[in-house]
Amino acid sequence: MAQGPGFDNEKYIAEQASYIRDRMKSFDGRLYIEFGGKILADFHAARVLPGYDPNVKVRLLKELERDAEIILCIHAGAIEERKVRADYGITYDADAMRMIDELGEWGLSVSSVVITRWRGEPAAKAFMTKLQNRGIRVYTHEPTRGYPTDIDLIVSDEGYGANPRIEVTKPLVVVTGPGPGSGKMATCLSQIYHDTRVGQRAMYAKFETFPIWSLPLKHPVNIAYEAATLDLHDANLIDPFHLEATGETAVNYNRDVESFPILREILARIRGGESPYRSPTEMGVNRAGFAIVDDEICREAAKQEVVRRYLRSLSEYAVGTADKAQVEKADLLMKELGLAPEYRRVVPAAREAAVAASRAAETGSDPARARLSVFCGAAVELPSGEIVTGKNSPLLHAPTAALLNAAKALAGVPDDIPLLSPLVIESIGRLKREVFHRKNASLDVDEVLIALSIGAALTPMVQVCVDTLPTLRGCKMHLTHVPSPGDEAGLRKLGINLTADTLFASKRLFEE
Repeated sequence: MAQGPGFDNEKYIAEQASYIRDRMKSFDGRLYIEFGGKILADFHAARVLPGYDPNVKVRLLKELERDAEIILCIHAGAIEERKVRADYGITYDADAMRMIDELGEWGLSVSSVVITRWRGEPAAKAFMTKLQNRGIRVYTHEPTRGYPTDIDLIVSDEGYGANPRIEVTKPLVVVTGPGPGSGKMATCLSQIYHDTRVGQRAMYAKFETFPIWSLPLKHPVNIAYEAATLDLHDANLIDPFHLEATGETAVNYNRDVESFPILREILARIRGGESPYRSPTEMGVNRAGFAIVDDEICREAAKQEVVRRYLRSLSEYAVGTADKAQVEKADLLMKELGLAPEYRRVVPAAREAAVAASRAAETGSDPARARLSVFCGAAVELPSGEIVTGKNSPLLHAPTAALLNAAKALAGVPDDIPLLSPLVIESIGRLKREVFHRKNASLDVDEVLIALSIGAALTPMVQVCVDTLPTLRGCKMHLTHVPSPGDEAGLRKLGINLTADTLFASKRLFEE
C-alpha cells in the first residue's frame, strides 16, 4: 500500500560522511573500512527502510571520492564452488565483475581485486587471468597462518606478512566484496600490518548497516536482519563489551561480538600498544538509525520483510536450497513478532484465486481450465494498494496472467480486452513444443515480456501497458506454487518482491 518515506537519504549521507571524516582525523593516518552488506543495489535496506536509496552507499562514496579508493575481495572457494547470489541469480565471480562495471558507471574505480584464501583453485586462476587480461590489478592472499588462535604467528611475517602488500595511494580505503565471507577483514588487517611495518599510520573500521545499533534489540528492522541472514545463522544481541565500557546498550550480532576479542588483540599487537576500540560498536561507522524519519513506517515494512523471508525459506527448503534449521529460525522470528503468512495481503488473495480456478473447473464453467492438473493462483499488490490476481491456464502461467492484469489495471485498460492475441500465444506455444521440444507450452513471465515488447511496436494500447511495468518495481507478489525459472527470472528483472507457497505446478522433477 502506498506510504511515505521512513528514511532520509540526504541526512544519512551527511551523517555518515561526517562520521567517517571524523574517524579519519582521529587516527591521523590511513583508514581501511570494511564495507559489510551490499555496496550496490541494497534492496534489503530499501525494503525495511522505505525511502532508502538502494545505491545510497555509492552516493556516499562519491561524497568521499577525493580521499577514497576501493579494493574488492572475493573468496577463492566461492569462485571454485560457483556460489550463487540468490537476489541476482548469478555467481559470486560474475557479481564481482558486475560490481566493477557498475561502480565504474558511477565514476568510481576499483583499484585492485584480492582473491582471498587462495590455494591455486583452477576456477580462481581462470578468474584472475580474465581480470588481468582486462587490465585489472589482481592480488592473491593465502589463508592466514595461525588464525584465529595463534596471535604471534598471525601478526608476523609468516602470517599477515606473507601476503603481498596491496598498492594504495588514498587516505581512505574501502574494502568490499560480493557477499559475506569474502575476506574483507583479513585484507584490511593485512594491509594495516604492512603499512605499520613501513612507518605508515593505519587503522581499521567497519561499515555495517544492520543490525542498527541505535534501535532496540527487538525492533522489527533488527529482527528483519536476522531473517535476512538465516543461512549465516546470525543472531542479534546487546554488545556486552560496549555495555561494560560505557554503560550504554547497543545492538550488534553474534559473529562480530565473538570475533572482537581476537580482533582487539590483533590490532593491539600490530600497533604495539592498546587497541583504540573498546567494543564492536565503537569499531563501527554506522549512522543509519539517525536517518530514520518515520519509525512506524519502518516497523511495518520490516514486518513485511520478515514474512517475505519466512515464505522464501519454505520455498527454498522445498527445492533443497535451504535447510530445516533456517525454516525453524524463520518461524521463531515470525512468532516473535506475532505474524502469520496472511499478514502479507497478497498471500490470501493468491490462494483464493487458485481455489476459484479449481471451482470453475469442477462446475464445468471453464472447460479449458478443467484440462489442468494443478490450479495455481498469483496476486500482486499495486502501489495504490489494489490487489490484482491471475490464474494459470493452458496458455499462461499464473504470475504471467497476474502481470498482464496488473499492467491493464495501471494503464486503465478494461479487464476483458486481451493484451496479447491468443493466436500469438498459441504460436509461441507451438514453437516451444514443436521446435524446442518443451513439455510445457504455456508462457512464463520472461517469455510474455518479450511478446509484449513486440506487441507494443504494433499496438499503442499495448505500449501504454508496457510503459506501466516500471511502476511494479518494489511491489509484492505471491504465488501458490514454486515459480518456474522463467517466472522467477522475469519477476526479478521487473524488481517485484516475490514469495511463493511450496506447491509444485507440475509433477515433473525437471523444470524447464
